[in-house]
Amino acid sequence: MLTFSKMHGIGNDYIYINCFKETVTDPEKLSVFLSDVRFGVGSDGLVLILPSEVADFRMRIFNADGSERSEEHTSE
Repeated sequence: MLTFSKMHGIGNDYIYINCFKETVTDPEKLSVFLSDVRFGVGSDGLVLILPSEVADFRMRIFNADGSERSEEHTSE
């Protein structure tokens, strides 16, 4: 069994998994499965909350199609 939370706001739903307690071996496949509204939970994607060496935690975000969200940095 996998423990998760589903949260929504501003028109988006995401599934959050605490990877301090859970192990996710194939996040791309899991994101596609859980995001399916007919066979899964239904969401816009998956957020993994993971240990970090420089902060309290880090996150990896996967879209409903299994692709990992890229980080975009802008400078002003």
